[in-house]
Amino acid sequence: MLTEFWKKHENLYYALTNKKVIFGLTIVIFVFLLAVFGPMLTPYEYGDYAGEGYMPPSSQHFFGTTIDGKDVFTRTVYGLRSTLLVGVIAGTIATLVGCAVGFLAGYYGGTLFDELLMMMTNIFVVIPQLALLIVIAAFLEVRGVVVMAVIVSITAWPWTARAVRSQTLSLKNQEYVSLSKISSLNVGRILREDIASNMFSYVFMVFIQQFNGTMLATVQLEFLGLGPTKGISLGLVMQNAVNWNGIQLGMWWWAIIPGLILAVLITALYFINTGLDAAFNPRLREM
Repeated sequence: MLTEFWKKHENLYYALTNKKVIFGLTIVIFVFLLAVFGPMLTPYEYGDYAGEGYMPPSSQHFFGTTIDGKDVFTRTVYGLRSTLLVGVIAGTIATLVGCAVGFLAGYYGGTLFDELLMMMTNIFVVIPQLALLIVIAAFLEVRGVVVMAVIVSITAWPWTARAVRSQTLSLKNQEYVSLSKISSLNVGRILREDIASNMFSYVFMVFIQQFNGTMLATVQLEFLGLGPTKGISLGLVMQNAVNWNGIQLGMWWWAIIPGLILAVLITALYFINTGLDAAFNPRLREM
């Protein structure tokens, strides 16, 4: 029975046995567990005074303390939770919007409707992403996690729309899609059952890239001082370290440790994406 299951889910088997996927997934799970359970390992809140400042990493303060005596480990794990949440929400929004536009544009390829959708997409492509994000974030006086996610996702969806459109254009001419059209199935059902279902692995990889990209964009805004107006995040932890000259004062742990966690997470997501690409692509799988 187990053998039959893996035969039906061949792509899943190759994905779960790919070394890059296993390596990347292990790190990502560890980082998510740190974000979920990390706050339980510290007696402080992210804004609490934890003791003497300038303290390097020790058994009392795993990641050391800031210049004003706040625990860096506490601020990092709380900030990591916020940053990951923004990445998940923004990545999901950008993926859904991009896929919706891409599916419709591809299905109606060559029509006026397609041209209008692609014109809208191209407008967002040529707009400087960071400049637009800075303007929008600066205009809002109150910014929470959800608001930050929406801000970042506004400029993240166009490349997904263009990529999904090209895939849809190739799939819509397949025989099973033509048969569904002849059977007078509505467009929504054709897109859902005949096209989207055959692009699930591709869309999943797109989500990973969107999660990665939107999380980085969020950290950029936070580093510029345009992050959430309440709470803490990885970008804000690093921004505080820079503002207080933490590196120059020899407090390397204040900025480097949160930055290193972010870099490791991004690298792990890259390994997952390349591993999935090899698992889902038979040509790469053979190599």
